[in-house]
Amino acid sequence: MLPVVVIHGGAGHVPRDRSDMSISGVCSAARAAYGILRGGGNSMDAVVEAVIQMENNPTFNAGCGSVLNVKGEVEMDALVMDGKTLASGAVSAVRNIANPIQLARLVMDKTTHACLTAEGASQFARAMGVPEVPLQSLITEYARMRWQKNLAHDANPVESQMGKMGTVGAVAVDREGNIACATSTGGLLNKMEGRVGDTPCIGSGSYADNNIGAVSTTGHGEAIMKVTLARLILFHMEQGQSVEAASDLGLAFMKSRVNGLGGVVTVDPQGHWAARFSSLQMAWAAAQKDTLHYGLYTGEHFTQSIDVPNPH
Repeated sequence: MLPVVVIHGGAGHVPRDRSDMSISGVCSAARAAYGILRGGGNSMDAVVEAVIQMENNPTFNAGCGSVLNVKGEVEMDALVMDGKTLASGAVSAVRNIANPIQLARLVMDKTTHACLTAEGASQFARAMGVPEVPLQSLITEYARMRWQKNLAHDANPVESQMGKMGTVGAVAVDREGNIACATSTGGLLNKMEGRVGDTPCIGSGSYADNNIGAVSTTGHGEAIMKVTLARLILFHMEQGQSVEAASDLGLAFMKSRVNGLGGVVTVDPQGHWAARFSSLQMAWAAAQKDTLHYGLYTGEHFTQSIDVPNPH
């Protein structure tokens, strides 16, 4: 069953012309991450590589496709966690960084802290030699168009959030049985300046523990934080639920308790995995036993050889 990697490109609703790009993006990311695992690489390297691929793809709400805050600027959050030691690293409200997930990993590897925010994260990035990029290079025409549309008084940014795939994330188990997760986001459309969602919060945006499994979440961050969704799903797994049942229980509780929609990718130490969501769509892909699995709508599950070029 091992190694395995599972990836999501965000829960929500995506226009048909963009959904093909979302599927192709998660499949490419899954392929890149699986290549690392198949070569004997570790799960942390694999999930970080998967997320970098999606941060560099303007289709997703992370890195260079991030949504804009109320001032028309990009503020990004990211988190990594290592299931072997429970070490983690996160950044929040970072601006001039192309790959926040790399910075989150440096927080984990090079500091005694778990999370750095805003200007402090920027100073740390400079100290680590992470190149700054111009803010404009992270802003797409699509993001700007949606930002302007949502400045209207009667706009509902939470609802229109569903017009673009959200947060990206990955979970993996390597050949040694070590588990890792990584999650990255541009946050909520037209959010207040300084708003931080679930993504950089351990137990909400993601969680990894070699003894139980790993989860990476996507959806409305405020709802996810209220139920600590990632840890809630792992709690159900500790109680003996399968990855799929635990994921569904967590998502159902979030919907009934706080009326929140979202999606998750989940793995257990044996390599069982699930991609589940309560939103209309979630672009997801998984790679295991040299097979690529992927889908977008509920009940959709396509497979092909990992070595065949991307669908679409």
